[in-house]
Amino acid sequence: MRDFDLTPVWRSTIGFDRLFDLIDDSFRLQGQDNYPPYNIARVGEDHYRISLALAGFKPEEITVTAEQNMLTVEGRKVENGDHEYLFQGISGRPFRRQFNLADYVEVTGASLENGLLQIELMRKLPEAMKPRRIAIDAGAGNDHQQIEHSQAA
Repeated sequence: MRDFDLTPVWRSTIGFDRLFDLIDDSFRLQGQDNYPPYNIARVGEDHYRISLALAGFKPEEITVTAEQNMLTVEGRKVENGDHEYLFQGISGRPFRRQFNLADYVEVTGASLENGLLQIELMRKLPEAMKPRRIAIDAGAGNDHQQIEHSQAA
């Protein structure tokens, strides 16, 4: 249940649709299943890593899909049925976990080591979006002074 209404913000802003959708989704996702557990770490200025605890999963049982601004990780264990559990404490149930990615964040790789799925992400700003220094042209002012000097002479 949502505690506040975003309608006043919607009335007075333009172009923040994605941000408001993320806020709205976060309220809807509360109380959902938290399996598998995961960490999100910043490992550099523009480098991030998502670690999911997937003990018992093989790489072929996991799917990592990156779409425009969404990263989806799905897993489904294949049971071979050659044994009967007396106790099963390690979860191997199917899962689907989604992560919203900011603009220009790309998935650069994924690996499965020691039961941890590591997904590497990098924010890659296009050259046009990077800050740049603007040169100040002082030539126009100098030309004006030269004209004034030539008229005086």
